[in-house]
Amino acid sequence: MKDKQSVEEALGRRLLLGEMIARNARKFPDREALIYGDTRLTYKQFNARINQLAHALLDLGIIKGSKVAILAFNCNQFMEAYFALAKIGALAVPLNFRLHPEELKYIVNHSEAVAFIIGEAFVQTVKDAQEGLPQVKNYISITDKPVEDMLHYETWIARFPDDEPLILVEEEDPVFIMYTAGTTGRPKGAVLTHKNEITMWMLVSTFILSEPEVSDLSAARAFAAPPVFHLAAFGFCQCCLFLGITVVLPVEVFNPTYIMKTIEEERINILLLVPVMAIFLLMLPDLEQYDTSSLQIWVTGAAILPTETRKRIMNYFPKVKIFDMFGQTEMSPIVSGLAPSESEGRQTSVGKALHFIEIRVVDDEDNDVPVGAIGEAIYRGPTVMKEYYKDPEATAEAMRGGWFHSGDLVRRDAEGFIYIVDRKKDMLISGGENIYPAEIEEVLYMHPKILECAVIGVYEEEWGESPKAVVVLKDGQELTEEEVVEFCKSHLASYKKPRSVDFVDALPRNPAGKVLKTVLREKYGKSVKY
Repeated sequence: MKDKQSVEEALGRRLLLGEMIARNARKFPDREALIYGDTRLTYKQFNARINQLAHALLDLGIIKGSKVAILAFNCNQFMEAYFALAKIGALAVPLNFRLHPEELKYIVNHSEAVAFIIGEAFVQTVKDAQEGLPQVKNYISITDKPVEDMLHYETWIARFPDDEPLILVEEEDPVFIMYTAGTTGRPKGAVLTHKNEITMWMLVSTFILSEPEVSDLSAARAFAAPPVFHLAAFGFCQCCLFLGITVVLPVEVFNPTYIMKTIEEERINILLLVPVMAIFLLMLPDLEQYDTSSLQIWVTGAAILPTETRKRIMNYFPKVKIFDMFGQTEMSPIVSGLAPSESEGRQTSVGKALHFIEIRVVDDEDNDVPVGAIGEAIYRGPTVMKEYYKDPEATAEAMRGGWFHSGDLVRRDAEGFIYIVDRKKDMLISGGENIYPAEIEEVLYMHPKILECAVIGVYEEEWGESPKAVVVLKDGQELTEEEVVEFCKSHLASYKKPRSVDFVDALPRNPAGKVLKTVLREKYGKSVKY
């Protein structure tokens, strides 16, 4: 009894992800925590299922430090797995379901996962890969019916008690390995700790609740549209659960009509959409027919929200407050935020650094640049990742001088507001001039016929590099290369205009909605005309 009591007391003093859910289950047991389709779980029920899974995992020999891979669409079981693993000190390794099977095998093997939780849609994919996964000892299927040689999630956890597992977990213990998108080379696994995550959502919730007219969100309902294997979406869910909010998960990967119906039917107050999702949502012809009067907060992040898209959001949803969050996985993931009350005249900013997070803007030698000058953003604070898993060289390079080097080119004004210029690796030099593709993209988004765009640098013998625009037109629209170039010339210095334009049906993107410019660079070579 004494040992149990001492563990309970120790856990009660710590910033732990699993304890966050357990405390909320004790504080408001009958409040809805999670809604997924027909499944509606109160905080008490959600925590009980998490505990059952935790005991089931312990029974398999999953211990503190063990890694468990998860491959599934959004579902309550995915969320339960995150928190159950956290309670026993094990690590979740969420997988991008859009990856090629060989890429999935690489991550599972590199992370040394010993168990694999699999959604219905991916059972065959995993079965085909099993021979190449020698370290995985147990497979668990989230399926309607049992799968041969796999544990059936619901049947399996039903055999175990729902009391707290009481594993002594430390704040500095790792809780996830979040693999980066891998836009260049192999993906790197960012190791995040309990302290990283709990601190993050303390800072973000303080930032949001400090906004005028936003105070009590305890009765709020939040909808996370992106997949929860990505930290942008799961982080949003963590923040909402931290505050005792009800989280609604989509039963479809991305369907604008379904999202609007859900906002209306579930009376959603808080919405998370990455910018590309917002662009397609705003294209719905019957957008104004839905009752969105409940919607109060629109959270955007994971990519830059184009100014024209922001204007359209405010046109259709004039009462909504837009919170623009910026960061990256390695920072757990938010570093700065633009609050609605500070956005007037600063719509292109991503705000100021969150409390406890320091941001410097430096040159290539890590010297601070003057106010207004362009440099790389580097960060320091309690939310910086622990390391890149099994990659000390990459960790040392990213963390040189004790600051995490983001690779983002930014400028900061005299009041401390950050403006994203571009990714450092995306900047191109044409005839000795620095050109930032994001600046050209911002102009292209102003064109009424353009839906999406990306600008890359292509090799050209005379100039070294020249900007190329890759453009997706809105349905039924026509536009010529010459018209695009002339439009840019009317808004930009001549040397910044695209020298060639290609029209495509869609842009390649990673799950966070960021355009994969490496894919575009591989596809397009010399094609300069102007």
